[in-house]
Amino acid sequence: MYTRVSAPVLGLSAGNLPILTGNARVVMGRLVMKFGGTSVANIDRIRNVARHVKREVDAGHDVAVVVSAMSGKTNELVAWCSEASPMHDAREYDAVVASGEQVTSGLLAIALQSMGVQARSWQGWQIPIKTSDAHASARILDIDGTELMKRFKERKEVAVIAGFQGINPETGRITTLGRGGSDTSAVAIAAAVKADRCDIYTDVDGVYTTDPRVVPKAHRLDKIAFEDMLELASQGAKVLQVRSVELGMVHNMPIFVRSSFDKPEDIDPHGTPPGTLICSEEEIMEMHVVTGIAFSKDEAQISVRQIEDKPGVAAAIFGPLADANINVDMIVQNVSEDGKTTDLTFTVPASDYGRARDTITAAKSKIGYQRFDSATDVSKVSVIGSGMRSHAGVAAKAFAALAARNINIRAITTSEIKFSVLIDAAYTELAVRTLHTLYGLDQA
Repeated sequence: MYTRVSAPVLGLSAGNLPILTGNARVVMGRLVMKFGGTSVANIDRIRNVARHVKREVDAGHDVAVVVSAMSGKTNELVAWCSEASPMHDAREYDAVVASGEQVTSGLLAIALQSMGVQARSWQGWQIPIKTSDAHASARILDIDGTELMKRFKERKEVAVIAGFQGINPETGRITTLGRGGSDTSAVAIAAAVKADRCDIYTDVDGVYTTDPRVVPKAHRLDKIAFEDMLELASQGAKVLQVRSVELGMVHNMPIFVRSSFDKPEDIDPHGTPPGTLICSEEEIMEMHVVTGIAFSKDEAQISVRQIEDKPGVAAAIFGPLADANINVDMIVQNVSEDGKTTDLTFTVPASDYGRARDTITAAKSKIGYQRFDSATDVSKVSVIGSGMRSHAGVAAKAFAALAARNINIRAITTSEIKFSVLIDAAYTELAVRTLHTLYGLDQA
């Protein structure tokens, strides 16, 4: 978990940048702007990003910018590590892959300076962003925003920060936060400098009720609660990294998802551009029963059958998986009629299927199962909405609708604001379209 983010209290408004009226500045805003790989894919796009930043600086706001590596660069760096050695040192892997963001931050600082904007690039270790020592998936422990805020005040300097990276204070080694980690960097820095809002610029113009490529009638949400966004992100929506939403919720840091491809000069820095605000439930007038439908085709189902039904069996299965750093999602247990044996079915990410299979088979003598079954042609479809707390029968409607489409459900899990079904991958898009219509999400 995130333990501490250090910064003086500034007393700025939470959630909206201040509006300036006439020529009188009521109060300056503080903004963190994050740009993903497609937004900084080449020099022309980096110049476009610089114009977005200059617009906010000219409006009088203090600005920190967090950047990802240029599109495709991280994949290239990862491939180079694997080519050099399939069993490479994770510490050196981080040293290599963190370089992509370093290049982008320097280039953007140069572009801003050429436009007359005072700017300086920062690497994660220079701030510093202190993290755990879990290389390739480190967690942020602490950020001290004092120096950044000092430069805002004294120099009106834009901080251009390399996302995705930090430093472990014990070893002094560069660490990375996992794929999509620049989102987490941005929200953490926003909390550290007590920003009014963290704007995530991406190649889409907000958060949609589901993937518009699957459901053309999907529409953009103006606002979504942190909890709903956290579930959407964790269940397959690719807009934000899950940990960035967690961090926003912990620090009540509003996150605004918007498009970097809107023309910078067409945007009023004091208005509300198209996008989706992720905020606390209290800021949303009325919660819908269902907010959105998420899906993931990157799933594998594992069934461990005919295990002696006794205490410690679940620990014998899931303990080794946890030790192998394999996340388990849906878990279903069935006890035999005589009560002597049990079956355990669960899902893991498809990318971890091979390791999960090997981990379970290696522990067969300790677990004592009779049969191992699996399927990799499955997908998970999730229905999410905070409004479920106060409405009964939401899931039952979905089960009936899927049955009417002859879609078989392999497993079900539920929580207070979400339920997920595991189905055959071939029926994914049909299921998503069916549920999107069922809950009235086709209507904007």
